[in-house]
Amino acid sequence: MRELRIVFMGTPDFAVGSLDALVKANFNIVAVITAPDKPAGRGKKLNQSAVKKYALEHDLKLLQPTNLKNENFLKELEQLNANLQIVVAFRMLPKVIWQMPKFGTFNLHASLLPNYRGAAPINWAIINGETKTGVTTFFIDEKIDTGSIILQEEVAINENTNVGELHDILMDIGSKLVVKTTQLIAEDNIKTLPQIEKDSKSAPKIYTETCKINWNKPLNEIYNLIRGLNPYPAAWSLLLNENEEIKVKIFDVEKELINHTYNIGKVISTKNEIKIATANGFLKVNSLQLAGKRKMDAKSLLNGYSFSSNAKML
Repeated sequence: MRELRIVFMGTPDFAVGSLDALVKANFNIVAVITAPDKPAGRGKKLNQSAVKKYALEHDLKLLQPTNLKNENFLKELEQLNANLQIVVAFRMLPKVIWQMPKFGTFNLHASLLPNYRGAAPINWAIINGETKTGVTTFFIDEKIDTGSIILQEEVAINENTNVGELHDILMDIGSKLVVKTTQLIAEDNIKTLPQIEKDSKSAPKIYTETCKINWNKPLNEIYNLIRGLNPYPAAWSLLLNENEEIKVKIFDVEKELINHTYNIGKVISTKNEIKIATANGFLKVNSLQLAGKRKMDAKSLLNGYSFSSNAKML
């Protein structure tokens, strides 16, 4: 059995699942590397990453380089004498770093590679209406998410699952896969497979414009976009109500595939319900957030807000 000295790299909650699993499996984590603190909120208070908070709570050595090619940082990293690096939701590493440890640097990616390479694989799997996804561990090479596959595990996607729910499922399954991969490396029992290039789909970064709802699209596509962005960063639309344009974020929805004669985008509201007409049915909105207001369920919003008879989503 090889004695492992591990450097773990990660930033968000998704990475904490794997770090926690490694700690609980009693692997030797010699350091944790995460993003620098960032100013957040109105007061611009410095915000610590989820991984940093975990590392501090568990007395793990912590490094927060602003520049991964900085000579002092590289020297400090080398002096740790790590023989394995594990990366989960971090950033692209320079070759000098991923080549450093004797047993390599592996990454956990939240898709079945080569499908959904990129920054937002969990979102895009749902937005594109996939019925399955998964997690992959692979050795890092010079390109993004292209290295040799170590292990994969498949996960079914229910047609009502949103991105928040799928994130948590993949975080849990992924953390177990990271431990299993690390164990195989410790046992010197790794077998890898090259990624076979097919008609693979990509998972680019999500921008504000990506999240804008196009009401002319089929109901299923609109429904998948909304759940693929729920709860974060959230799909949005402009609402025209009594000559006022308001930005609205839309979260929990249901779909009704049915023929109707309403114009696309028309808002139909009762005391308890908000529905939006699409080309081939209605989208029932169960929770939403008007600009400047808190997120509310439809019934609570309708207690103090009314939609005009000609209200519509743009």
